[in-house]
Amino acid sequence: MKLTPGDEVLLAALRLAMGVSVRAADVVGGISPVQLRALTVLRETAGANLVQLAQGMGVTVSTASRLVDRLVAAGLAERRPAPQTRREIRLSLTRSGKATLSRYDRLRLDGLHSCLHHVPTEHHETLVAALRTLVDSVPDVRESPPPAVAD
Repeated sequence: MKLTPGDEVLLAALRLAMGVSVRAADVVGGISPVQLRALTVLRETAGANLVQLAQGMGVTVSTASRLVDRLVAAGLAERRPAPQTRREIRLSLTRSGKATLSRYDRLRLDGLHSCLHHVPTEHHETLVAALRTLVDSVPDVRESPPPAVAD
């Protein structure tokens, strides 16, 4: 596959962002990036059930179930019966889960700000505006089909 200069920049930006996230997860310790993603989805969809968590993460329900088992065992999430039907379980973050996620977010922001210090100050507003355009233009990942694989 031949990459265009634009493709190379996009991949480099993705590697940079992933590196910041993985380093932050390492500092938080004791929790994987996938578990941190699950906590993020639970924060964004308060009272989600297992199916909603799986959809939000783009994984199977069985994968999400095993992930929730680990989060509950670690005291980061809790299961409660749904008020409408006791057969359905609602998931939420514990106080410890919220604190862990807040620390992770702070570490990621610190890492991104550190990267931004390498960009000339006069380009900061343009860069942030371009990222805002990207974020605002892309439909929510949880509602989008997975990308097609190019040949």
